[in-house]
Amino acid sequence: MTKLDRRNKYCFGLGTIGRDMFYSMESMFLLVFLTEVKNLDDKMLALVGGVLTVLRILDAFNDPITGIIIDNTHTRWGKFKPWMVIGALVSSVCMLMMFADLPLSGNAYVVVFAVSYILWDIFYGVNDIAYWTQLPALSVDQRQRESIGSFARICANVGMYAVVVGIVPVTGMLTDKLGGDGQTAWFIVAAAVCVLMIGFQMITVFGVKETRTFKEEENTSLRDMVKVLFGNDQLMWTTVSMALFMVGYCTTTSFGTYYFKYAYGDENMYSVFAGVLGISQLAALAVFPLFAKRVSRKALYTAATVLVVAGYGVFFFAPMNMIPIAAAGVLLFVGQAFIQTLMLMFLADTIEYGQWKMGKRNDSITFSIQPLINKLGAAVATGVVTLTLIVSGINRAESAADVTAQGLLIMKIAMMVLPLAAIALGYFVYLRKYRIDEKFYGQIVTHLKERGDIK
Repeated sequence: MTKLDRRNKYCFGLGTIGRDMFYSMESMFLLVFLTEVKNLDDKMLALVGGVLTVLRILDAFNDPITGIIIDNTHTRWGKFKPWMVIGALVSSVCMLMMFADLPLSGNAYVVVFAVSYILWDIFYGVNDIAYWTQLPALSVDQRQRESIGSFARICANVGMYAVVVGIVPVTGMLTDKLGGDGQTAWFIVAAAVCVLMIGFQMITVFGVKETRTFKEEENTSLRDMVKVLFGNDQLMWTTVSMALFMVGYCTTTSFGTYYFKYAYGDENMYSVFAGVLGISQLAALAVFPLFAKRVSRKALYTAATVLVVAGYGVFFFAPMNMIPIAAAGVLLFVGQAFIQTLMLMFLADTIEYGQWKMGKRNDSITFSIQPLINKLGAAVATGVVTLTLIVSGINRAESAADVTAQGLLIMKIAMMVLPLAAIALGYFVYLRKYRIDEKFYGQIVTHLKERGDIK
């Protein structure tokens, strides 16, 4: 690895620490903020939850168009960096609006919240596509991509767990200092996260230097976009597999705070649990490149799926004791860390496959599938969590003592059984349909070089 490669690896990876803090604040804790701080009743929660679910689904299909715009961008700073900056700035303003103490109620609040949310979703998607599309543009070597990608996933998890571990104690401390004003406490945390989002993105913007080893191509039209997406069969099967995984992953993680408050009976233990998971996932990501050098990706995915299945099994039947619950979490999230990294590599490799098959490289359109999948996963998770909170009676409860055994069972099924089914199905789709193994990918790259598509 050259000096430039090392610089790109670290500057690219560090850029996502703030991004994943930012995304986790919205994807995992916006609903918690609405139910536990804003204290929305069942009617308002159903309305806001429905709006979030529908808007996420609708906006997800806007991402390929964003990919076209980025692919067709030509500036002195490249095609990725300008959109990274624009996306980070606009989505940060929208984040502040969602957590602000607006002097509104009823339908007026829902409208302003919905507008703020859809703009957040669009411009975070702009940033997300531009950021991750840089990864395949930095190298066509699978091992180097795995090194860059695993480091980026480590940084992403550092950002995510900084929020997951810190959100409850930090907002609680600020609430006490502000005389019980939880609304202002959460807004302060959201503002700090926005600053970190922009700051860490600047590390990537100013630190990463693209190699530009690909030939210049003509602009992409809407008709071309359809061909890029649906003509790339491996991209489509990767999309299905990733979507099923993200539905399961997002649904489980979205229940975290509620599980520890209403099932375990102590929401402060959520931070302890998250800390254990964070260390486990970071360790898994750190050793991923070592395993990837010695074991095929198919074998890694199989082993990771076995860990996930075992984790969910232990989690579902575990008594309310932190030792078995933490053990289940370690199994579950170590497996998920491996799967997330593998999914990123599978998606990156479909770019060269599409270029080989159709004669044109469309990095951003292809990688627009990732935020599309994340949004669909978050949309389904929001719908499942919202419905579960209402049906189980948890949204009307003040503490664990107010939740019935039936209500807890409903939450555990929604949190563990349904996600396990989705993740397992995603694995079987991959097993049957994905065929870009290490040997085939090497043949693709060799052919692209012979054609002059890669310099």
